[in-house]
Amino acid sequence: MPVQGDRLIEASEGPAFAVRRPGGASDVVLVCEHASRVMPKALGTLGLDQAALESHIAWDIGAMDVAERLSDLLDATLVSQRFSRLAYDCNRPPESADAYPERSEVFEVPGNQGLDQQDRSRRAEALYVPFHQAIDALIDERLAQGRDVVLVTVHSFTPVYFGQPRDGFLGILHDEDSRLADAMLDAAAAAQLERVSRNYPYGPEDGVTHTLKRHGLTRQIANVMLEIRNDLISGEEGRTVWAGQVADLLRAAIERLNHEGGRRHA
Repeated sequence: MPVQGDRLIEASEGPAFAVRRPGGASDVVLVCEHASRVMPKALGTLGLDQAALESHIAWDIGAMDVAERLSDLLDATLVSQRFSRLAYDCNRPPESADAYPERSEVFEVPGNQGLDQQDRSRRAEALYVPFHQAIDALIDERLAQGRDVVLVTVHSFTPVYFGQPRDGFLGILHDEDSRLADAMLDAAAAAQLERVSRNYPYGPEDGVTHTLKRHGLTRQIANVMLEIRNDLISGEEGRTVWAGQVADLLRAAIERLNHEGGRRHA
């Protein structure tokens, strides 16, 4: 959907990102790319009805709620995107067509069809650039202070995708660096948590690890992407339970990496 003028987001709509617990004492830096279903006013509804704009195609249902609880449990800084991934998917680079999805599962997205390079650039500059620059600045400042950093991104997935059920509960995803994922999977096995899987329901071959690659692999810091089935975190009780379980896994995994001296690649 073309936008008239230079601004996609007006000043009254606030910044593209939010930071929770900026002075968090934890080494963990939390990121939630798909935290919100809010659309920039300039884009209207992208031609979608309200049901679609409230569905999982617009955001990762429950992910932000879990991320906020994790932030509080761990005293960890959380950086979240304040606008819908339908406007721009911040877990995709600007050159990716999936950053501006023309179709999401069964939904056509009319307002994303036929975008020219100017439209794409405007969205990337308004949403992707400030969000990822905020993460860059946060991590680099901590590294410059001599602090360790562990990058954790929080997502959710649907229990049914293209008609196929997904019976897993928690996916622990990684790209080339599997240190933190390995330690978390071992901790999950030790705690006898059910239906916890590696690179589920997606993997790096699906293009879902952009944030890990941009911020984690480039700096050689431990990193992981979490996917929780969204029906498990649709209510307060489930969100509290899963935030607690994930926090326990992270604590155990980080303790192991500290013991092994494996927080950063040599």
